[in-house]
Amino acid sequence: MTTTPAPHARPAGTRRTGTRARRAGAVSTGVASALAALLVLGACSGPSGAEDLRLTTTPQDEATEESPAAPAAPAECADPLASYAPEGALPGPDALPGGSTMATIRDRGALVVGVSADTLLMGARNPLSGQIEGFDIDVLHEVSRAIFGDPDRLQFRVITSGQRLEVLENGEVDLVARAFTINCERWESIAFSAEYYHAGQKVLVTRDSTANGIADLEGQRVCAPEGTTTLTRLEQFSGIEPVPATTHTQCLVLFQQGKVDAITGDDTILAGFAAQDPYAKVVGEAISDEPYGIGVPAQNVDMVRFVNGVLEQMKADGRWAAIYGEWLGGLGPAPTPPAAVYGRTP
Repeated sequence: MTTTPAPHARPAGTRRTGTRARRAGAVSTGVASALAALLVLGACSGPSGAEDLRLTTTPQDEATEESPAAPAAPAECADPLASYAPEGALPGPDALPGGSTMATIRDRGALVVGVSADTLLMGARNPLSGQIEGFDIDVLHEVSRAIFGDPDRLQFRVITSGQRLEVLENGEVDLVARAFTINCERWESIAFSAEYYHAGQKVLVTRDSTANGIADLEGQRVCAPEGTTTLTRLEQFSGIEPVPATTHTQCLVLFQQGKVDAITGDDTILAGFAAQDPYAKVVGEAISDEPYGIGVPAQNVDMVRFVNGVLEQMKADGRWAAIYGEWLGGLGPAPTPPAAVYGRTP
């Protein structure tokens, strides 16, 4: 399922029509119908791909075919945040290197991106305009601007959390921006940009709950999307009953139906849920560091370098801070953007 917004550029650093408060209010008043529509979107996107954290294996050596296959060598990942450094100044759309991934995308006419359509503030379909919008989406708009000179040459592929690796490995999309945590296991099969946002895992509970954090939820049912580090991390807490769901939105439905007691996820995602549900609150200190990166097919190193150049410009010229204020201002003043870490070699 894809959605292609109308190709109308807007000046760098400007906001779309309307305020974040009006958007949150519109979603809050129509949450039931919006959630139903979003669940249909999730169903259209196909299987959940619960093998999100799988490891690659080393093919068996033909010369020793009768011997047991040797275990896969661990990935060289001293620092999962280390990405590929940009090469020189960011070229304009007419100066993209011939034969590069970026030139191929420009000539095709659209940047194909894997996104969420049900993560309020990060990537969600506006129930009034029908457009997918949020912090992750605006970062992708800036990559589109750098390739085409037009921020709206995006073709959206709505995916679940569990499909993020799959669509990159299969070459179905050029990029994935979907609250995508950088870690060593994922580097084994895809590549990441430098970190562009730093989140942390917290927990959402009912307004009258006495829990002050995830450690207080012993004996309770806690929902998280399948195929995510968030769900895996619940295994560290004894007495908690993990409840997997296809998407965070399905977790919210289960929570509102009383079928689970809490939802765990990144603070960015839970902030959106709290904005939708006045009977919910986010509690506790973050129990993890969740550095978000843009996922790129492993072989497209030139695209990783290009995206990192875009992120460097956004952080330097204030666009990153403006986008943060547009979508995540409710979490507090814009922090200093995460510093890029480079040094990875192909």
